[in-house]
Parts: sequence; C-alpha cells; structure tokens
Amino acid sequence: MSFVLYGDRGSGAFSVEAALAEAGVPYEFRTVSLKDNAQRAPEFLAINPSGKMPALQVPDGGIVTESLAILVMIAERFPDAKLLPPPGSYARAQALRWLAFMASELYPMVEIVDYPERFAPKGAESDALRECAREKLRERILIIEQAVAGPWLLTDGFSVADIYAAMFSRWDIGSEFRKANLPKLVALANAVAERPHVAPIWRRHFPPPK
Repeated sequence: MSFVLYGDRGSGAFSVEAALAEAGVPYEFRTVSLKDNAQRAPEFLAINPSGKMPALQVPDGGIVTESLAILVMIAERFPDAKLLPPPGSYARAQALRWLAFMASELYPMVEIVDYPERFAPKGAESDALRECAREKLRERILIIEQAVAGPWLLTDGFSVADIYAAMFSRWDIGSEFRKANLPKLVALANAVAERPHVAPIWRRHFPPPK
C-alpha cells in the first residue's frame, strides 16, 4: 500500500505532495473539493475531524494530519532526500523554527482571509476582519522575506521549509503586494517551481493566469 494524500489543488496539500515527490515516494492523490465544501462531508471528517487538509494516510493505514507534522515525518522517513538538515544541527533547528512559524503565524491568518464568516457575522464585520487578517498575513510573511538567505531560506541549502514558504507566497496576499515587497520569496518560489520533481506539481496547483 502506498501513501494516500487527501487535498485539493492550490491547498496545503501542495507542500506534502511536493515533499513526497522530492523523496521519490509513490503516492495517490485523492481530491477533496474545497469548492464543494467536501472537507466538511462526513467521509472526510472521519479521516480528519477538524475538516482541514491535507491529510496523509501512511502505508500501514494510519492517518497523519497537520502539514507541519506530515512534512517532518516525510523528511525523517526518507533521510536520503535531505528534506531537512541533520538531526541535532543548528540548521535543522532553524528549519523547524520557520516551519513552526509559518504553521502557527501564517496559516491562521489564511483561514480568516478565506473564511471570515467562521469568526464574525457575515457582512461588514466579516469583511473588515478579512482585511485585518490580510494585513497581519502580509506583516508576517515579510518576516520570512527578510530571513531568506538566497536562493533558499537556509544558508545550508534546500529544505521542506522552502516548499512551505513557496506555497504561502502564493496565497491571499495579493499579486501587486507580492511583486512590490517579496522579491526574495518570489525568487525562492520560482526556484522551487523549477525543481524537476516539483515542477509538474507546481503547475497543477498554481497554474499561470490565463
């Protein structure tokens, strides 16, 4: 039995799919349609009661949720892929630091921007909340921009933190803001998108505008 990844195009499943591809791991992608609100359907809630994606079924049948945990698990299961620096190293601590920062500081703002009515009454209040969350998201992604060592987030080279940062750079911040304020992150995302194993996955999740 191979890995089974539950997610949708353009969702957080991108980071996990890209990590699996970098590791050379066979997997099946099962679409859970955000458009159809399928993440709230009983079938998916039985897989992840939080109703959030991605979720990864491992070959023994167990389920792992939370993208940070999934990425670390993949890196640890397949060390030859060098998705994280060596255990115990300073570089690994930095990679985990930025993964944790993005998971805890960026993801919550993304949810509010996408679904403000979950947190405030629909209408003027939820619209105002969305804009506040977008500004916080921009503030916090600028911290990542300042940290990019070039071409990657870490001076030690490519890691799953780069996949994660590239994904967040595509979400909810506005193309004009991205162009004006995130030159290093744009370059990092382009470098991730050009990696041979990631390129077809990037094009599927983040197709160029028509």
